[in-house]
Amino acid sequence: MIPVRDYIPNVHRPWGVWLLIALNTLVFVVELGLTDQQLMHFFMTFGVVPARYFDPSWMPGEDMLTHLLPFVSYMFVHSGWAHFLLNMWVLWIFADNIEDVMGTGRFLAFYTLCGMIALIGHMAANAGSDIPVVGASGAIAGVMGAYMILYPHGRVMTFIPIFFIPYFFEVPALIFLAVWFFIQLFSGLSMAVRGQEGGVAFMAHAAGFVAGIVLLPLFKKKARCYYCYDKTSRRYVDTRQTP
Repeated sequence: MIPVRDYIPNVHRPWGVWLLIALNTLVFVVELGLTDQQLMHFFMTFGVVPARYFDPSWMPGEDMLTHLLPFVSYMFVHSGWAHFLLNMWVLWIFADNIEDVMGTGRFLAFYTLCGMIALIGHMAANAGSDIPVVGASGAIAGVMGAYMILYPHGRVMTFIPIFFIPYFFEVPALIFLAVWFFIQLFSGLSMAVRGQEGGVAFMAHAAGFVAGIVLLPLFKKKARCYYCYDKTSRRYVDTRQTP
């Protein structure tokens, strides 16, 4: 399932979302100019290698900054065009509405914290892995978790290829996001039980999603204007227009 768009407008300009997309794009452009050997070194430096934190002898002689920087920098590094474009597209679809209810500063803090918690979830399930973790999807999963709580009655236009034929469906946000979460959780647990590693950090997605749900009340600003669900009209309305 690939989200195409949602139907809930944003009230405020999403400066934080634009900043995140710009920073991710800048880093990806830098990656495009690297050789394969340089790119692997880039991943190992700015991505997170779980074994580095659970086996002190794996990379001795590192300073504290070298250990801590990847917990943030990994969110801005992507492994290829598909990885980069899909993450930025999903961020663009869901994150503006989350920034609406938090404000730019709180949203950026929320996003970063979700990304860190997502990483911890991955590391807990893959402590001995020497494969660098990169990508914004853990932090974006937190955005998706918050979106499910805030806009369960919203609808998401979804692209689903069936036997190589593209189909587009409008799916309730609650169903789309809940199904997405359980796919990540089931896939992550299945791989952990089998002791396997893959190219997708499923447990990071699941942990980030839960983090977004739990952290939402702490970052949401009650006085902030945004679209909310009106039970009488059964539609989302701009809170600036409600008494």
